[in-house]
Amino acid sequence: MLKLTILLSFFSLAACGAQSALSPNETARPMRIVSLDYCADQFVLKFVDKDRILAVSPDAGKEFSYMRDAAKGVRVARPVAEDVIILKPDLVVRSYGGGPNAAAFFERAGVPVLNVGWAGDVEAVIANIERMADELGEPQQGQAVIADMRARLAAIASTRSSRSSLYMTPSGVTSGPGSLIHEMLLAAGLVNFQEEPGWRSIPLERLAYDQPDLIAAAFFGNHTNHLDAWSAMNHPVAQTQLKDRDVVALEGAWTSCGGWFLMDAIEALAEGAVQ
Repeated sequence: MLKLTILLSFFSLAACGAQSALSPNETARPMRIVSLDYCADQFVLKFVDKDRILAVSPDAGKEFSYMRDAAKGVRVARPVAEDVIILKPDLVVRSYGGGPNAAAFFERAGVPVLNVGWAGDVEAVIANIERMADELGEPQQGQAVIADMRARLAAIASTRSSRSSLYMTPSGVTSGPGSLIHEMLLAAGLVNFQEEPGWRSIPLERLAYDQPDLIAAAFFGNHTNHLDAWSAMNHPVAQTQLKDRDVVALEGAWTSCGGWFLMDAIEALAEGAVQ
């Protein structure tokens, strides 16, 4: 605790000195950025040149990180206060990294914090991309990503379908209205088979007599579940869906964090919708 207090005091003085050294003509464009979790990593690695990135999270190069290739060669830092403070960042980017008190701590140390935020539909994702790119000092890159997303969405909108789809995960849950997954199914031109709102267990009783046209299968190739863990997906009724229905496999990196990469999932679903 004493070590952390000393670091906090030291960095507060250093931050004040750095701010006072700025001339009126200099901008506040962040040049020493640390990302605390893989969701924040995606935006930092997408919009920021490597020479402005001090460190990313240990998950930046994992399979479920969409920008994992861009993370190669970038320093990794644990989302621990001491490890971050010693790097002397001028911006910390986070979604959940560092825990619930991280933002308050770093701001108290004089380090601005950019929170990724939550997005519940595609338009909110687009708005979040614009905000993140702007705050990272790369508004033009953000607008280019958004323009690409809108063009891809427009192409999908011209090929609508009335097929129904059920989102299934190894943990045995699905998603209905009120979730980003639901909005992605709609954007792909599909009808969500799950009519109950929110996140719920796969509807085994309904599946016994009524089936969707398409299964949106998430993470099944990524070994995310313990082999001996029971879930609704172990039930024969659920297993039959994967065998007898058309299946679109969704990579974890497409859906694990709301960003431009969800377009890969939407396009895959849209292709399955018209088969």
